[in-house]
Amino acid sequence: MKTLDAKSISARELYSYLSGAVSPRPIALVSSIDAKGVVNLAPFSFFNMFSAQPPTIIFSCVDSLRDGSSKDTLYNAMDTKELVVNLVNYPMVEQTSLASTAYPKDINEFEKAGFTPIDSLVVKAPRVAESPVQLECKVEDIIKLGDSNGAGNLVVCRVLQMHISTKVLDESGVIDPYKLDIVSRLGGNWYGRSREGLFEVAKPITTLGIGIDALPEVIRNSEVLTGNDLGKLGNVEQLPKTEDVENYIAQNNVLQEILNNDDINELHRFAQALLQEGKVEAAWCALLGKIKETI
Repeated sequence: MKTLDAKSISARELYSYLSGAVSPRPIALVSSIDAKGVVNLAPFSFFNMFSAQPPTIIFSCVDSLRDGSSKDTLYNAMDTKELVVNLVNYPMVEQTSLASTAYPKDINEFEKAGFTPIDSLVVKAPRVAESPVQLECKVEDIIKLGDSNGAGNLVVCRVLQMHISTKVLDESGVIDPYKLDIVSRLGGNWYGRSREGLFEVAKPITTLGIGIDALPEVIRNSEVLTGNDLGKLGNVEQLPKTEDVENYIAQNNVLQEILNNDDINELHRFAQALLQEGKVEAAWCALLGKIKETI
């Protein structure tokens, strides 16, 4: 058995072991708003429910291991004392990962991640329409756990309103775990899916993806590409060069035939298959073969 003294290893190494061991963890996609009305959206996997009466959930905003900075969500919770916790299921996991990107404060993560904001009933922060379960909350307390880089800040929330999509309910009106298709966080790039098991999503820790809002309209409004597909496309920092696009098309006879047929849905299905194989740059090369506009 490998034994680790928590005081004798680096914070980063300890974080890696703890987050890998204490798993799976549900994901809270938290929408909040500051005193000036600026909206923020960010996911947190240090999250769970802790009381039914009063209905209480807690998530932790962990200060950066790199520089000790805190997330905008924490400051918003301090300022306004309210927020919305949106649960994350599989169809929205790639967009949720994109929302974790460290965009500047004035950037709207709803737009970057391609999520739809809808009004809440009792709090000012908007809900995420794509989420199957949305919890409007009042912030009861914030407990700081330390002063070092990587310290957690527990945000204790009282649930005021709970919104549940009827699509995830069974015939008796109870949440069906299979229909809910919830995802959970494990260590590294690993996630869990309640229906099928483990899968990986690359974490945008040091990159700034172009965002779904920067995708051409023909891609953003595709009848074929899913939210997860769009999330993968929006997570690139830059598009392939023209030379790379031309070379890829020249070496792919099937793609050439699709482009000549001028069937946009067929092209999107071709790109979708590449995305499912993790070939994001190849998918972009295929899509750009038919797109004249620049980003």
